[in-house]
Amino acid sequence: MSKFPLLALSPLGPSDIQEQLDAEFECHLVGRDGSLEELLERVGGQVTALVTTGGRGAEAELIEALPKLRVIACYGVGVDAIDHAAAGRQGVTVTNTPDVLTDDVADLAVFLLGSLHRLLVRGDHWVRSGAWSRSGDLPLGRSLRGRRAGILGLGRIGEATARRLEVFGMEILYHKRSPKPDSRWTYMDSPQALARQCDDLMVCCSGGAATRHLVDDKVLEALGPTGTLVNVARGSVVDEGALIAALQDGRVAGAALDVFENEPQVPEALSGRDNVVLAPHIGSATWETRRAMGNLVLDNLRAHRDGRALLTPV
Repeated sequence: MSKFPLLALSPLGPSDIQEQLDAEFECHLVGRDGSLEELLERVGGQVTALVTTGGRGAEAELIEALPKLRVIACYGVGVDAIDHAAAGRQGVTVTNTPDVLTDDVADLAVFLLGSLHRLLVRGDHWVRSGAWSRSGDLPLGRSLRGRRAGILGLGRIGEATARRLEVFGMEILYHKRSPKPDSRWTYMDSPQALARQCDDLMVCCSGGAATRHLVDDKVLEALGPTGTLVNVARGSVVDEGALIAALQDGRVAGAALDVFENEPQVPEALSGRDNVVLAPHIGSATWETRRAMGNLVLDNLRAHRDGRALLTPV
């Protein structure tokens, strides 16, 4: 009996997850087994499953080139790079990997905020460069205790971030499209109102057209010269040009970013500032979480192959 054929745009990691994918399915992996164009010509008319990542997504042209496609299994929680209209027209269901990456992304949000206020990145350079012995102590940082955290997007990751920040003695405010009836935290009716009332704006919402540049110049102006921004969502949510201008003009105090508008390209205007902490989109980048994400992709593919209900349809 032949294995179930599928097309994978990127390898699943860690490596044992990809090995499992190869063992159970007839996996045609772009790059390893040929270019995308070559694989579309060779197996495009056969595959009913496509494996992609949140960053790579799947454009309409690709979806339409796979006439038998019925499921897109996304290795990641963000699916804004997938053309859902094209998928819907073709009867394709999109799955993702929610929940399993929530804790690690929320942890990173807290780490970024702490690094920004306690000057950890600057302090590391201070020690390594010899500035400590030459120039004395690092300038003082700030405590998290007593500050107001504004959670923009109170979904799974937003809630997990809020719970962690409460432990540090922070007051929690939030904004989403409608208030959560059972939430103990303070609801603000717009991103601008949230920014005006908080000290640290934590961007945790979904990406996509609906949230593109949700954090714009008006929101940054409301955040003010003592406020900071942390983004662990999508680079598209923040108007990067407006953020750079606000940082340069001193209209916001600092930023800590795991995502960028045109990653992996990061503007020099961000990388050259000591009031900015930068990370290379590592919110889910732990062995434990990436393995759990890979296993959930595999489980969705097995369900599709065996004619069972998909575990995490979007």
